[in-house]
Amino acid sequence: MNDRLQAVRNKMMGLNLQGMIIANPVNIRYLTKIEAEGILLITRKENIFITDGRYMEYVSSIITPFDEIVVDDQKNISKDDYENFFLFCENVGFEEKYVTYSQYKEYIRKFKINNFVEAEEILIHLRMIKDEEEIANIKRACEITDACFKMLKETIHPGLTEKQIARTIQDFYRDQAEGEAFETIVASGENSSKPHAVPSDRQIQPKDIITIDMGCKINGYCSDMTRTIFVGAPTEEQTKIYQLVLENQKKVMDEIRDGANIKTITKSVESDFNVNCQTLIHALGHGVGLEIHEAPTLNLKNDNSLKENMVITNEPGIYIPGNFGVRIEDTVLVTKKGAMSLTESEKECIII
Repeated sequence: MNDRLQAVRNKMMGLNLQGMIIANPVNIRYLTKIEAEGILLITRKENIFITDGRYMEYVSSIITPFDEIVVDDQKNISKDDYENFFLFCENVGFEEKYVTYSQYKEYIRKFKINNFVEAEEILIHLRMIKDEEEIANIKRACEITDACFKMLKETIHPGLTEKQIARTIQDFYRDQAEGEAFETIVASGENSSKPHAVPSDRQIQPKDIITIDMGCKINGYCSDMTRTIFVGAPTEEQTKIYQLVLENQKKVMDEIRDGANIKTITKSVESDFNVNCQTLIHALGHGVGLEIHEAPTLNLKNDNSLKENMVITNEPGIYIPGNFGVRIEDTVLVTKKGAMSLTESEKECIII
């Protein structure tokens, strides 16, 4: 059987679940590689993907005997069929963070579910640890992101607008990858003080500071990198803030490894920022995979440990409202011995 589906079944047994309904298309893709509308049922005896006629041919071409997945056209499924899928199942799991209340009620009615149990953590924990294929896809996405940034350093100049730079990145990713992993952030001058600024018609000016947050997708897997660059020499204040962010970003890289405590790593950065009269206003990082933001979140609320083969971001940032901001971010693979940065673009005070 498909290893990922078998892992879900093993986790279900430990939670006394006899069935599970998976509706989130990202989770379905993770488990089956299927990219089509539908729901995946894990029943006592079978794995069943229910879709409609538009996708039957495609889904049937994706599924192999090894997957042990039955594909059904929802038009051919009777009311009795629905009611029998989870017959004799005492507990059936569902994705509580994805399923709406109306879907929740509809599933209970349609499938005659006895006890619907929150079980999304099964998939969250499985997806946190990447296998070789996933890591290879993320590495390739990071390589393309590095190449895109190299191109940007050679093309950005005063007079270009934030929107024009963002479109250049988008075009590069459409040509070299599957497109953007998220909406590109290009924030210059005072706009850089907004962590999630939207590219505007503001033109790049001499002596500007520019923050660029960018990433692409390869086979559905994301990269994520932020660099802050300067048009001409930075001011004394900008240099001081940039070095504070860079030193902490490097310190986090030294601390990342299998078994490292997330809360402790985050607290170290926050403490250093506070000593320097600055604040860490967002998470220190997050997981990366089929979604740009996955578990784990690196913040003070997370007292868990990093695990080998997690892929996370390391992105400290400082933002001075109405003035400027600095963020430096890499996509990082957690290993037993330490951190491996998958994005490799330079970050020592980049001046163009």
